[in-house]
Amino acid sequence: MRKLTLFALCLVLILCTFPICVFAEEDEYFTEEQIEYYQNLGLQGTTVNVYNWGEYISDGSEGSMDAVAEFERLTGATVNYTNFETNENMYSKLIGGGVSYDVIVPSDYMIERLIDEELLLPLDFDNIPNIKYIDPQFQNMYYDPEQKYSVCFNVCTTVLIYNTELVEEEPDSWEVLWDEQYRGKVLMFNNSRDAFAIAQSVLGQDFNSTNEQDWIEAAQLLAKQKDAVSPVYVMDEVFNLMESGEYAFATYYAGDYLLMIENNEDLGYCFPKEGVNDFYDAFCVPTCAQNKKGAEAFINFMHEPQVAFENAEYIFYRSPNITVEENEESSFYQSEIIYPEGIKTQAFKNLPQNIIELENRLWTEIKSGKLSVDNHDRNVRIYTECAVIGGVAVVVIIAKLISNKLKSKEQDLTDLYD
Repeated sequence: MRKLTLFALCLVLILCTFPICVFAEEDEYFTEEQIEYYQNLGLQGTTVNVYNWGEYISDGSEGSMDAVAEFERLTGATVNYTNFETNENMYSKLIGGGVSYDVIVPSDYMIERLIDEELLLPLDFDNIPNIKYIDPQFQNMYYDPEQKYSVCFNVCTTVLIYNTELVEEEPDSWEVLWDEQYRGKVLMFNNSRDAFAIAQSVLGQDFNSTNEQDWIEAAQLLAKQKDAVSPVYVMDEVFNLMESGEYAFATYYAGDYLLMIENNEDLGYCFPKEGVNDFYDAFCVPTCAQNKKGAEAFINFMHEPQVAFENAEYIFYRSPNITVEENEESSFYQSEIIYPEGIKTQAFKNLPQNIIELENRLWTEIKSGKLSVDNHDRNVRIYTECAVIGGVAVVVIIAKLISNKLKSKEQDLTDLYD
């Protein structure tokens, strides 16, 4: 009887000590240590406002991880997640007031601008221990050399995408975007910085030129494109439009090409010989943040190896998280389009205020048609004609004055002899 009682007690002790190991299902994504870490942050009942690019986070579709839902599950916080299409739109919303974002995802040059204008909060890296997973080459970047305000999120380049059914020869230059035979068949960036960079590449200019004449020349080239091929200016709409097979060319980001060919195998890509923009998007916390601790927890969560991998598999951009690049199960492990070598690139940097204002004005004029080539040529012709007419008028006036002077002298001589 004593032995039976002892056995029963031992059995109860074992079941009480190891209930999780015996009965509980293992978490689909996270370890017990990770779960405990996020549960102990004290974020239950709080809200984290995240402002990110469209199509830029794993959302649970097609069997992917729902990153936002998983963060909410682990922390007990609520995420208010909204999208923007361009850095400029994000910036305008940020400085317009009346909004409170805890996490934003600007690109390199915009991060520089936000730092210069003191619109970002320094990060507490004690709350972001996963910084250890960021490849050193993507830390202390030129836009945040002290690694004080940002954590790199994604890395990519621009690329020229083309429809092999509509384009006979494989392109190697941005100049095809000015070919009149593709009128109405070109999809062009609907943001000024990327659009200008293409024209600047063709002209052999520095993307970060502070020479106003360079920007005017690039704008005139973009105006010429508008007149020649009537491009459709798009951002995220590029997916459906290019996948439809109706367009010959699209300018967009390299990783997105891999998503497009899943729905249209006739698409090809090239890195134009003139060069492309290599860019970096990073997590930052703006000064309007109301939940900085929640923001830092979200940034840290997005660089958990499992989350970074799932997110990269969803958006097909290069992750700076070294565990993703080293993962041989990655869909684009050692991919030439995600990890290109030997291509010509330039990065965007923050521009002086006068150049920013000039760029914005020129971009508005390009899209509205006010800077069209026809208008430009007509204005040049008008100025030339006015100059010629003015020159003739000056010559006539001078000739008249000389004639009057000679007549006056002749009259004086006549009076003298009389």
